[in-house]
Amino acid sequence: MASLEDIKTIGVIGAGQMGNGIAHVIALADYDVRLLDVSAEALDKALGLIGKNMDRQVKKDLITEAQKEAALARITTGTDYSFLSDCDLVIEAATENEETKKQIFKALCPVLGPEAIIATNTSSISVTRLASYTDRPSKFMGMHFMNPVPLMKLVELIRGIATDEPTYRTIHELTKKLGKETASAEDFPAFIVNRILLPMINEAIYTLYEGVGNVRSIDDAMRLGANHPMGPLQLADFIGLDTCLSIMHVLHDGLADTKYRPCPLLVKYVEAGWLGRKVGRGFYDYSGDEPVPTR
Repeated sequence: MASLEDIKTIGVIGAGQMGNGIAHVIALADYDVRLLDVSAEALDKALGLIGKNMDRQVKKDLITEAQKEAALARITTGTDYSFLSDCDLVIEAATENEETKKQIFKALCPVLGPEAIIATNTSSISVTRLASYTDRPSKFMGMHFMNPVPLMKLVELIRGIATDEPTYRTIHELTKKLGKETASAEDFPAFIVNRILLPMINEAIYTLYEGVGNVRSIDDAMRLGANHPMGPLQLADFIGLDTCLSIMHVLHDGLADTKYRPCPLLVKYVEAGWLGRKVGRGFYDYSGDEPVPTR
């Protein structure tokens, strides 16, 4: 059975905002990182972003220039699954789509050693069901990082029904070594954070949809009235409206309660391709110097 001492090389699948952040913190914790994506362009972009984010940490005296250079040197990239064959742990951080994740695990398992652990960064999908797409359900669990990964302290740890104790213990210890705090969640739709957070965001979108308030007033009300660091509509843009919609679908389908029905306005924004900050337009337009509400 793998233990923390056996973890030397960690693979990360997906070079998007979550994957590059996960690679960032793992490299700073002195692990060799294999960052994989189907797009070489996405990998180049991720390396550039990791470098910029580490530069910010250097300027804030959170890390030294030497630590930054050493961490960047530990990250290698590739586009073929064989690139992950020597990994002791692989963390899947692809888009929040079950079929996509299923295909990733089908391609990944044949190249991994028998003792390698697989973790998924899913924010809502059943860990037990994702584990069933692999050849090692006992060595599979959820490891849900928060965005932005280098700044956020929490990692939700979710066992599938088959996850064994040594796997859980190893991932728990690794999370601590990465400088994160853990919260253990049962394998129910959306776990803890998104079970609470996404219905709030969805309700904020209903508040806009029904004309109770406009974008600015809703966000200002929650920032100033509830002391939230950003308003729920701004947060939705930051998360990605497609991801918000996917999580609401998981909640609605998995719990069969109408209170989790995605707001029709959220559906429309996603249909329009207005997915938030990552495309420059969501509840706010990000093309200028300051975000401007689009509605």
